[in-house]
Amino acid sequence: MSRKIKLLWDFRGVDAKETAKHHVIHLKEFAALEKVPFFEIDIVKKNEMLFSAFIIVAEKDMKFYRDALKPHRGEVAD
Repeated sequence: MSRKIKLLWDFRGVDAKETAKHHVIHLKEFAALEKVPFFEIDIVKKNEMLFSAFIIVAEKDMKFYRDALKPHRGEVAD
C-alpha cells in the first residue's frame, strides 16, 4: 500500500488562522483545476500564533504537488 504524504504551509502571527483558511481555498481550487486526487485538505493549529494549511496526497502524486505548490515542509501522514 502506498504511503500518504502531508504537505504543509505554515502561517504565523495574529492573522495566521485566517491566512491558513484562505490558503485551503487555493489548495482545493488547484486540485480541482489540475484534476489530481487528494485525501484531505484542512488546517491544523499549533498554537494561537501558528497555523498550518495542509493537503494529504498519495506518495506517487507528491512530486507533482511539491513542484507546483512549493510547500514549506512535508511529512508522512498517519
